[in-house]
Amino acid sequence: MSAQLRGCAAIVGVGESDIGKTPNMTGLGLNAQAAKRAIEEAGLKPSDIDGLLTAHSFTEPYFMLGTVLCEYLGLTPRYNASMVVGGASPAAMLKHAAEAIATGQASVVLVCAGENRATGQSRDNTLATLTAIGHPYFERPYAPSVPGFYALIAQRHMHEYGTTREQLASVAVTSRRHAAMHPNAHMRTPIEVADVLASKPIADPFNMLDCCLISDAGGAFIVTSAERAQDLNAPPVYLLGAGEFHTHEHIMCAPSLTSFGAAKAGEAAYRMAGLGPQDIDVAELYDCFSIVPIIGLEELGFCKPGEGGAFYAEGHAALGGSLPVNTHGGMMSHAHAGAAGGLFGIVEAVRQLRGGQGQRQVEGAEVALVHNQGGVMSSHCTIILGSSAG
Repeated sequence: MSAQLRGCAAIVGVGESDIGKTPNMTGLGLNAQAAKRAIEEAGLKPSDIDGLLTAHSFTEPYFMLGTVLCEYLGLTPRYNASMVVGGASPAAMLKHAAEAIATGQASVVLVCAGENRATGQSRDNTLATLTAIGHPYFERPYAPSVPGFYALIAQRHMHEYGTTREQLASVAVTSRRHAAMHPNAHMRTPIEVADVLASKPIADPFNMLDCCLISDAGGAFIVTSAERAQDLNAPPVYLLGAGEFHTHEHIMCAPSLTSFGAAKAGEAAYRMAGLGPQDIDVAELYDCFSIVPIIGLEELGFCKPGEGGAFYAEGHAALGGSLPVNTHGGMMSHAHAGAAGGLFGIVEAVRQLRGGQGQRQVEGAEVALVHNQGGVMSSHCTIILGSSAG
């Protein structure tokens, strides 16, 4: 399947909803808005869609969300599923969509995700969501939270490698500078390291600005065969490599607090694509907390273990640096709404490879890497995209 999958599928349309606070729109509405924009960009009609993949939702009361979205959008596909691997879902859905196309299960697959988390959840419900991820018997009795779990990871990284608080803060600063160049980003006001360090404490060592946003947002992309992509409106972006790896669900069972599944997922993606870290022009890395893209850089081979913090602090991850990361602002400044957070990394990678992104365009970008992860560094999926089929 690896040899068959490389270059066989392409993304031919991307779309994102209005982002920020949209009290007039439900989660389904945000998905629909993003899907409509992606379908129109590709030059397709809803009747052309014969596959739909979506993720989970904390704001919509539906168990079978995939079929509900089909109903809402007026679609009757022959291929449909909802995926629940947390934030890793969008990249995994792209991989599964390509597999469905390669095996003839579908010809045009809509992938979408989104929620109205900013206006559709109360403060109490948001807190319940943040504390529901722990092991029900061995973790939840101690009332941990999602920021607390990631803080454990950050503390261990700081202990083992000497990563500093200022280096963590530089992740947020870099993301915000990129978001300031994106017309649809949730947060565009410039920040500096001092602002991050002075923001509200959340879970040591994290302050408010070390954490991802809570947004109303939806994103979508359209996947079809490389052959059909040639006849559509938008320049196609090809899937060159994909890899998944799942190490645990609960942090108490994680094999390490500094090494996770991104390395294995990345190895599989590089192998399928026939490429290595040195071939990547732009990276869109999951960044729910400031420590996460630092570890992503290390595990995906862009720097050695313990060097990710310095990579950010020295400007290598900024536009104009050796490897621009999260050129749209990531989940820390562009948007985060459930699985849509990681999906926007795919949207941005497609746009970078097409070119024409103004100030935030990475000059000469031809190959992009996207990494999504779900749970607490639990489920990992790495995607490599190219402006040509290779």
